[in-house]
Amino acid sequence: MSRTKYIFVTGGVASSLGKGIISASLAKLLQARGFKVTIQKIDPYLNIDPGTLNPYEHGECYVTDDGAETDLDLGHYERFLNTPTSKANNVTTGRIYQSVINKERKGDYLGKTVQVIPHITDEIKRRIKLLGKKDQYDIVITEIGGTVGDIESLPYIEAVRQLKWEKNVDILVIHLTLVPYLKASGELKTKPTQHSVKALLEAGVQPDIIVLRTEKPLNDDIRKKVALFCNVDLPSVIESIDVSTIYEVPVLMQKEKLDQTVINKLGLKSNGIPELAAWRNFLNQLQNPKGMVKVGLIGKYVELPDAYKSISESFVHAGATNNTKVDVEWIHSEKLKESNFEKVLRNLDGILIAPGFGHRGIEGKILAAQYARENNVPFFGICLGMQCAVIEFGRNVLELEDAHSTEMNRKTPYPVIDLMEEQKGILDIGGTMRLGNYPCSLKKGSNVYKAYKKVDIFERHRHRYEFNNLYLKEYEISGMVPTGINPESNLVEIVEIPSLSWFVGVQFHPEYKSTVINPHPLFVEFIKAAIEHQNS
Repeated sequence: MSRTKYIFVTGGVASSLGKGIISASLAKLLQARGFKVTIQKIDPYLNIDPGTLNPYEHGECYVTDDGAETDLDLGHYERFLNTPTSKANNVTTGRIYQSVINKERKGDYLGKTVQVIPHITDEIKRRIKLLGKKDQYDIVITEIGGTVGDIESLPYIEAVRQLKWEKNVDILVIHLTLVPYLKASGELKTKPTQHSVKALLEAGVQPDIIVLRTEKPLNDDIRKKVALFCNVDLPSVIESIDVSTIYEVPVLMQKEKLDQTVINKLGLKSNGIPELAAWRNFLNQLQNPKGMVKVGLIGKYVELPDAYKSISESFVHAGATNNTKVDVEWIHSEKLKESNFEKVLRNLDGILIAPGFGHRGIEGKILAAQYARENNVPFFGICLGMQCAVIEFGRNVLELEDAHSTEMNRKTPYPVIDLMEEQKGILDIGGTMRLGNYPCSLKKGSNVYKAYKKVDIFERHRHRYEFNNLYLKEYEISGMVPTGINPESNLVEIVEIPSLSWFVGVQFHPEYKSTVINPHPLFVEFIKAAIEHQNS
């Protein structure tokens, strides 16, 4: 290929239609055809990144290998493509404006008046094209957050309009809209789509392909109507009907020939139709499980599953690998009390304590760790989940009364979890944690070593507090063993209780690295242990 091709995915009518899944599905199909593809997410909010956003506001904050705190859609990109993303794959309006203002302060604009056009739009275009040049991608797909017509999205649409008119830049625009079904009249309505495309046209952008999100199949008349009123040819009207799992979407888009239409419009050559054999095998296992296990996910944002999106998707991957459906019971940690925790947790085949920050719901998580330890229920603690297991063990086994993390209780007499030395004195919240990929050396013979089948691993982190090594010897003697150590800092990354069937706590976030093609080994082994617990 002579130069990078750029595909933009915009949304209309309503938010949350699945632009990220459509983008990831198209990327998967193009990747299967032999192209080197990446996906970029542009978010129109003024935050520098999602790192300081409340999960109730924005769902999960995803972390890349290079330590970027990003939108959760990057998790979808990685899970579908099985390739890592980076900080260049997530751009926010805050980051754009910050860059432009910094340049203005340094005098880079030579005294000119700094404006949205051309300075902001130039910076947007630079960020988009930079990703294509950086790793020599054949195709860069850019998902523009929000909905066409939103005030905050206008600079991005204008940047797309400008790119379309630039020489030596190959651009294609895909517009995803909703075709609502009116139950009273029994009709699918295309008028919202027509208005959405009209808003895009008013901004100077003609979509090349229109993807229609629908809960009912589209007939030929509706497709022809959309094609006529939205200025696209009939093959460029694509149906995206509701499916039982997001992992069906690539197969559905292949059936609709979305990838072939994109290839034709961009003038690309590919090596035949992708078979997606491994993907179809995964789907077959996912949709035809031989059994089911019930796993309790203990967290404080359980009413919003997107807050734990990567964990829930990791359960899907691990379940399919084990030919088992994972029935996740979402348990609010604030509702676990001394009076009821045994009753709430007694029917579970496995317990996972989710990551998080702050003291809310912490005692419920500690009770869940206690129940798992005392009843030999397979246990998996992630980040704060591991710390809760350490606190519980300190209180109830080592008899360190009021043992705690200094995050929750600065005056605890037994700070078994404490602030990392390099974090002391840091006042800013955003982007100041231990973030990204770090090495870990595993203890041979441990459960984690059996899962990874190697000694040296790298995993992604997002935290400030650590196991306090002053208590390490005491824990080892009493049966909670460090089975993963950072070789550079000597920090404890993993703890296990070898006397139990499967009790593992990890300081890192394994869920960030689980993909369809490569399910994370710790989730696979955790579900395997849950199956064995159920059978016993």
